[in-house]
Amino acid sequence: MVSEFEFIHRIKSKYALHRIGDDCAILPKDAESDLLVTADMLVEDIDFRLDWTTPEFLGHKSLAVSLSDIAAMGGTPKWAMLTIGIPQHLWNTDFIGRFYAGWFALATEFVVELVGGDLSKVPDKLVIDSIVGGECAKGKAVLRSTAKPGDAIFVAGTLGGAAGGLRLLQNGIRFDDSLPLEQRDLILKQLQPRPQLTLSKALITLDITTSMLDVSDGLSSDLAHVCSASGVGASIDQSRLPIEPYLASNFSFDECLDMAINGGEDLGLLFTVDEKNISLIDSMPVTRIGSITANAGIIELNHDGKTTILKPKGYRHF
Repeated sequence: MVSEFEFIHRIKSKYALHRIGDDCAILPKDAESDLLVTADMLVEDIDFRLDWTTPEFLGHKSLAVSLSDIAAMGGTPKWAMLTIGIPQHLWNTDFIGRFYAGWFALATEFVVELVGGDLSKVPDKLVIDSIVGGECAKGKAVLRSTAKPGDAIFVAGTLGGAAGGLRLLQNGIRFDDSLPLEQRDLILKQLQPRPQLTLSKALITLDITTSMLDVSDGLSSDLAHVCSASGVGASIDQSRLPIEPYLASNFSFDECLDMAINGGEDLGLLFTVDEKNISLIDSMPVTRIGSITANAGIIELNHDGKTTILKPKGYRHF
């Protein structure tokens, strides 16, 4: 069965869609800046379950995933359009008002204006379509396709927390303020993730990132995206992976490692930096996990003197 990424590649090649391939489309705006536009769809029982979340958390997350795309390109979000297909049984409750409360709380924090969208009735499942527009300096959007051999690979934030939160939800644990911190925090990483806009802005100010994207599909898949787009390979040191600390209180080591490598939705940043510039980010909350190599398409995972080939096993819709 063809994957969603293979299908997108086929369509891109067949119709010469040169603007497709990064977290956002880059469009000309004016002499000083470019326009960044991203779109994300969230479908009930595929991307979220209503019995696991709250309307406020869902409103927050529906915007957060799009803001994270803007962060991944080194941009600043400016406006959003929100389309919702809502079934009658939810329309007859306070759901939609609470959803917008969560959405606007995050939008206000990052000064994002809601400029339009649509609202429609659907027969069964809730569907959310989020579009966010942002800006970056002319020609300064950070791409996936510009990593080069010798670059250092960094991760901002920890890995596996959102996947751990999802596993707890699957195991029947629901968010509650009375939960132990090591469970509550993991579930919040899944239900109310934080886009790394502030850190992205700091990196862009330094002008040192050679490539970047957000960790939404999982480290193994997202690093594979960089390698494919840039025509390079990568070498990762397993001992350097910033595995979310609270995972160890809930899962075995092998489960923690799998979540860190293959779990998605952390919304951290995965980026590369030329070796000569890495001292400029010594004080930032980022972790070096490896280096870009010339071994195109091959991601090596190194641990205790042994090397295995890391295959992309992050989230796929198909």
